[in-house]
Amino acid sequence: MPTEADPSSRRRLLLAAVEAFGTRGYKGTTTRDIALAAGMSPAAIYVHHRSKEELLFVVCEAGHLELLAEVEQAISKATDPRERLTGVMRAFVVEHAINQATARVVNDEVGSLGPEHREHIIGLRRQLDEHVRRIVEDGVAAGMFDAPDPSMTTRALLSLGMDVARWFLPGGRWSVEQIADRYCEFALRMVGAEPPRSA
Repeated sequence: MPTEADPSSRRRLLLAAVEAFGTRGYKGTTTRDIALAAGMSPAAIYVHHRSKEELLFVVCEAGHLELLAEVEQAISKATDPRERLTGVMRAFVVEHAINQATARVVNDEVGSLGPEHREHIIGLRRQLDEHVRRIVEDGVAAGMFDAPDPSMTTRALLSLGMDVARWFLPGGRWSVEQIADRYCEFALRMVGAEPPRSA
């Protein structure tokens, strides 16, 4: 019989935390809310985490690391800045649509972290920013992109991808793949590159 110290219990707590933080916000959520949603006793959280803040940090770190891995994989598969940009945008859109509950918590609640944890997460965000900015700069240097301010363009591209988590509706008008295709076109237009013509 599983105990509250089992890895499966830890995962239940993380899923319950994402749901609770996403619904009530970090400040409006208690450790009791999370434990009850996970079907566990309130003391169970402290088997795995020292505090509610640490639990938020674990959620934020996991979300950023997963996205960073997807972005780096997309970059490694591409041969030029155009392919790298569309690969990264596709990874952003898919990740934010499929894991939108986690994405909303990760994007909205970083300010609730303590200074040390917040700085760590900001460091992961900087890595994402650097990957995209380098793609834009490489595209400009190669004459493929027209982006006079790569830093501002990078911020706009990242914001475009992250916002999918706020409005995407599973089973709605557009599939994840349709949104990803269109957002890749948007990204190319933002850097002054002609998107491929639809068949």
